[in-house]
Amino acid sequence: MEYKYLNNIEYPSDLKKLPVEALPEVCDEVRDFIIQSLSHNPGHLASSLGTVELTVALHYVYDTPEDRIIWDVGHQAYAHKILTGRRERFNTNRQFKGIAPFPTPVESEYDAFIAGHASNSISAALGAQTAIEKQKGKKHVVTVIGDGAMTGGLSFEGLNNTSMLSNDLLIILNDNNMAIDPIRGGFTQYLLDITTSSGYNRLRWFLYRAARRLHLIDERKKGRMQRFNNSLKAVLTKQHKNVFSSLNLRYFGPADGHNVKDLVRILNEIKDYKGPRVFHIVTVKGKGYAPAEHDQTIWHAPGEFNVETGERKQSAGDHPQLWQEVFGETLLELAKKDNRVIGITPAMLGGCSMNIMQQAMPDRVFDVGIAEGHAVTFSAGLAKEGMIPFCNIYSSFLQRAYDNIIHDVCILKLHVVLCIDRAGIVGADGVTHHGLLDLAYLRPIPNLTICAPMDADDLRAMMHYALGFDGPVAIRYPRGVAQLPTVHERNISEGGENEQPVDKARCLKEGKEVAVLSIGAIGNAVAEALRGTEYAHYDMRFLKPVDIATLDYVATHFSRVFTAEDGVISGGLGSAVLEYFADKGYQCAVHRIGVNDQFVEHGSTKELYHMLGLDAEGIREFIVDKVENKK
Repeated sequence: MEYKYLNNIEYPSDLKKLPVEALPEVCDEVRDFIIQSLSHNPGHLASSLGTVELTVALHYVYDTPEDRIIWDVGHQAYAHKILTGRRERFNTNRQFKGIAPFPTPVESEYDAFIAGHASNSISAALGAQTAIEKQKGKKHVVTVIGDGAMTGGLSFEGLNNTSMLSNDLLIILNDNNMAIDPIRGGFTQYLLDITTSSGYNRLRWFLYRAARRLHLIDERKKGRMQRFNNSLKAVLTKQHKNVFSSLNLRYFGPADGHNVKDLVRILNEIKDYKGPRVFHIVTVKGKGYAPAEHDQTIWHAPGEFNVETGERKQSAGDHPQLWQEVFGETLLELAKKDNRVIGITPAMLGGCSMNIMQQAMPDRVFDVGIAEGHAVTFSAGLAKEGMIPFCNIYSSFLQRAYDNIIHDVCILKLHVVLCIDRAGIVGADGVTHHGLLDLAYLRPIPNLTICAPMDADDLRAMMHYALGFDGPVAIRYPRGVAQLPTVHERNISEGGENEQPVDKARCLKEGKEVAVLSIGAIGNAVAEALRGTEYAHYDMRFLKPVDIATLDYVATHFSRVFTAEDGVISGGLGSAVLEYFADKGYQCAVHRIGVNDQFVEHGSTKELYHMLGLDAEGIREFIVDKVENKK
């Protein structure tokens, strides 16, 4: 693609050579580059379209990478990547061995901090600013928080601490009223109220600049500046409230986040102010591409699409059912069956398919915003008073609610059902999003029952089981297409007469000498790997309590036992089997198949499972090697 300006911008130093009058056209070119690139190499479109002008202005005003720009929610940062030496490789974004899906210092010195999960930027930026000041440095630190990240509790913790410490941090609040779905809650309404009082803010900003030019205010004297703000507020209104100002964070805005020349002017004017500041900008998610502006949720990550028509590429034939859709439909089924069932999600209504229940029963579904810890404890409060919450959180995000699970749910044995979506390898979102730790970090928690379905019917069965179980249950399942039962036909969701109890392991394949124990969807790869062999295969289904009757049988009938799980090898199913065998004194050899002690990069799920040896080919090779070479 040929562009007048963009083709000559490799780094921000090139951008700075241009006159400010050229920046609107630079923004148009960056926006077009993003749209054209993502039309055939899918990624997070709408969020990055909304921050083009802000990104250009930041790199024009600040001296990056010496000055630090810390992004909150990496969805916003494609323009940043394009302007910081990665334009030529941007076609590899999110691809195996290509550039990372989110900012990471491992990839570029321009990425001041990692930005996979939301709400961490203020805390990280305050730490960076404090370190720079302790070392007598002159670098600026700016954090850009948006896409709903301000609803996360860590953001408020960071704001509170920022107000307590001496620092010059600039917090840019990118207010687009969206996460993946529209964000909800009192703080969202508060930002709307601030935005609609723009006359007050414009007047305050005008009077402040005038007073500064007349030397009526000395910027170096913070107390005088604060008194100016307070006096102006007292004169103009007794009703206007600003949470940022109340925290002693100087507030500027709201400003049009799509006027790049105004952004440059304002950033230049407040760049060297002393003390912590909040600059509030208002943007449109999907800005500049009509389909994305019209349906911001769908176009958050739309897949491949036709730029001219806005038509999204759809797979041919019938749409196979996804794991999340199985969850969503079953949850609605359970809610119709039992009026105590409540749906809880932290800003992932569409992503986890809880929108299915929301559309039918809006008063029984709660989207709590990007607040996983709150989601769990809110669920605990509901359960304590007799409701049955199904709390759906992505595996890697559930990590942030670990103490809530222990302290607020499991100690009291509350009837909370944790539905853990995106378990295992998730693909292109990469290292910050893979759900590889949940089996290991949940297994030590007392009172918690843990299970993982191998196929769609299993997920339905486990959700029905969890509804009738008196205590906390965690059900973890992967992203993508849900496998249909392949071993035998059964009616699990209603419970057939001859159906094996869902909380017991099942033998999928008889065998001798070698037995493979799997848990979850990886069992389908194991079944394929064992085709044509004389080895046995057991689907354990439950990690806790593990089916000890099956373990006793396997330990006494097979000389070699393999365990397979799509999670870290330390602490999960393999560890549980080893611990039990050791306690019982069993002597059979045990080999564990899983993810070794590593963080896994991004790529397609097929590429990553193959790289890790967790596809059918890799599993078969591992087993054959151990057996034939008697390792």
